[in-house]
Amino acid sequence: MTRDSARGWTIAGLCISLFGIPLVTTASRMLTPDPTAATVVLVREIVILALTGGLVWLVVRGEKLPLSSIGLRTAAIWRSLAWGLGLAVTCFAILVGCLGAFAALGIHYGEGQSISRALPVTLLAVVRAGISEEVLYRGYALERLQSLTGSKWIAAATTLVLFAAFHYRQGLAGIFLALILGAVLTGFYLWKRNLTANMFGHFLVDFVPNVVLPLFGAVD
Repeated sequence: MTRDSARGWTIAGLCISLFGIPLVTTASRMLTPDPTAATVVLVREIVILALTGGLVWLVVRGEKLPLSSIGLRTAAIWRSLAWGLGLAVTCFAILVGCLGAFAALGIHYGEGQSISRALPVTLLAVVRAGISEEVLYRGYALERLQSLTGSKWIAAATTLVLFAAFHYRQGLAGIFLALILGAVLTGFYLWKRNLTANMFGHFLVDFVPNVVLPLFGAVD
């Protein structure tokens, strides 16, 4: 493979990783009267998972690189899950602190979220978020931008800003939370380069408030 060909695959991959999810979610909102309907959310999540699978294919077949080039390794899986649990606990502590500050300041959070009212579909959505958002933003985009720019800080800042920006439907509070929690996830990835831990931690952060608490009637 020529250098230009490899770079072409990488540019295509960056377009998918940085803009794929916002394009799919925007299209879902524009083309459907109720973006929280179970069928709509189901189709949206499947499309985003397909994009993620396509990006993984691009890494292996297009760029001809190992999955370790985006932080995916199968060795020591239990250690990765343990790191992910610790990452989730850290994120939960920050989340609780931020929500407490929002309440004290009279800032509302949660408007504009396209979460299905059907719990099984919500479960799919949080699983997809843990997988896709980490593969696309932390694994692929961060690694490839670092390779192109030679700076992990430029790569981290670019992916973090875009990750936070695509939460704009949740208002300024949602963008702020995505920025803070995204910074924790990004910092952890730069430290360990362990995407499995990132995916598990991200999944837990979404799973507990959106699936576990509603399941036990802790939230409306």
